Amino acid sequence: MIRNATQPMWETEKDSSVDVLEQESHKHQIIVYNDDVNTFDWVIESLIDVCEHTPEQAEQCSLLIHYKGKCEVLTGEYEDLKPRCTELLNRGLSAEII
Repeated sequence: MIRNATQPMWETEKDSSVDVLEQESHKHQIIVYNDDVNTFDWVIESLIDVCEHTPEQAEQCSLLIHYKGKCEVLTGEYEDLKPRCTELLNRGLSAEII
């Protein structure tokens, strides 16, 4: 970014950080919650199939879901997340988009 010589440096930095925050605020997340019904294997398989996780990533998320009670499994645009969240719900997982 080229800065105008009369423009203070902090003003340029502030403007660019605001732009980044505005871009990030349009992102949504799928959160999967722990339950007493689904097995680790089913959660892992579902995250691989629906969210396109690697096996390692899906296993780590399943552990976070189990021990922390929930995990952010995917971030993106609402239009992309909606059908994925619906499929997780169809598979019996407890999930929502925030």
